[in-house]
Amino acid sequence: MTEKELAAVVGRTFPGGEYTVEPYVDWLVRDVVDADQGEHVAHPLFAFIGSLRGKGMSLDELFEICGATAADGPMFGEHETEVIEPLRVGETYAVAGRFVSAERKHGRTAGTFDVVGFELTMTDRSGKAAVRVFNSFVFPRRAA
Repeated sequence: MTEKELAAVVGRTFPGGEYTVEPYVDWLVRDVVDADQGEHVAHPLFAFIGSLRGKGMSLDELFEICGATAADGPMFGEHETEVIEPLRVGETYAVAGRFVSAERKHGRTAGTFDVVGFELTMTDRSGKAAVRVFNSFVFPRRAA
């Protein structure tokens, strides 16, 4: 992927979709991480889980947009979560997002790699934002 093609990724939107915080899945997540069982508020991990699941494309499709495949060895970069309103168990949220950054970098030992960032927002049925997340992936670029 050229630097011009990389720059063109910024601003591209995700198809979007929906994610429902199923009660049994909330129970399972809380059990796995040894958290108290909640009654109506979902575990905060659902900001990450729900946004990635509801973005409207697979990770393979996301990687393809970034000029890579899973076989190229992409790595998870950064993650930030902003909880505006706690997610509710049993509620369905709309998920929308876009790519917000793409930068080519060069490291002495790592060689050339791209860091691509994207934001996803989960909104409730009234259209009010509940959570926003930022994620980035690091894509190694090997010389041909």
